[in-house]
Amino acid sequence: MSIDEVTSSTASAARPVSASGRGAALFKVGLFALLIIYAGFIAALLIANISYMEPGNIAEVLRDPDLRFAARLTLWTSLLSAALAVFFAVPVAYALSRYDFPGKALVDTLVDMPIVLPNIVVGVTLLVFFQTAPGRALEGTGFRFVYTRAGIVLAQFICVAPYAVRTVAGAFSAVDKRLEDVARTLGWSAGQVFRRVTLPMVRGGIVAGGVIAWALAIGLYGPLMVFTGTTRQVTEVLSTSIYLELSIGRIGPALAISMLMVAFTMASLIIFKLLAGGQSLW
Repeated sequence: MSIDEVTSSTASAARPVSASGRGAALFKVGLFALLIIYAGFIAALLIANISYMEPGNIAEVLRDPDLRFAARLTLWTSLLSAALAVFFAVPVAYALSRYDFPGKALVDTLVDMPIVLPNIVVGVTLLVFFQTAPGRALEGTGFRFVYTRAGIVLAQFICVAPYAVRTVAGAFSAVDKRLEDVARTLGWSAGQVFRRVTLPMVRGGIVAGGVIAWALAIGLYGPLMVFTGTTRQVTEVLSTSIYLELSIGRIGPALAISMLMVAFTMASLIIFKLLAGGQSLW
């Protein structure tokens, strides 16, 4: 083969590689352009809110007794609902990830239902349930939920528990079942294997499920408006405080509350990503 033929063959082989390289570069540029546009728009929204606030709005919110009450109520109700979500998420997620049983697809769908339902529908559903005979019988035992603080916890729990279940279920699915099988060959019972082998390996996922449930509970709004109301010093939480402040034209304090909740949400998401996905911040 002559030198000219070798050169021609090499050039023709290099052209597709060069074209493929340019295509990959253009594809990457397009992806990052869309990423920058999307993330930049979210950042622009946050910057606009911060620039609209006056310097004293945060201090005004912190001094307001009604808003301090709402902050305290938000804190303890969201913590309690997140704790309940994790309490149910661990056994529910383990059962769904490890066992097959009749009607599993239906049960799995029911567990996920609050994720796809509009939150306000959850509030309406709860309100209607407590007008039925079983609901009235439950409240007759002394457990009152409609327009009460206990109702806040119940509504939050219903809305955030599926997210905790899915987060914990993902952690269980990542555990190699062969480790559990080996532990059983050593004579351990199913309960001992669960406590000593499985749970320690999914601790991060459980904590991450609790964190995401807590963050979601703090921002819950729709079902609380319907099911528990927005009475100040009784059932007002921070998410409903924003509505109340806007309804009387106090945009500055409403924005201040919003930005405080945004800061908490960002911190919660960072913790969730570190615990659930093992991601680095940089």
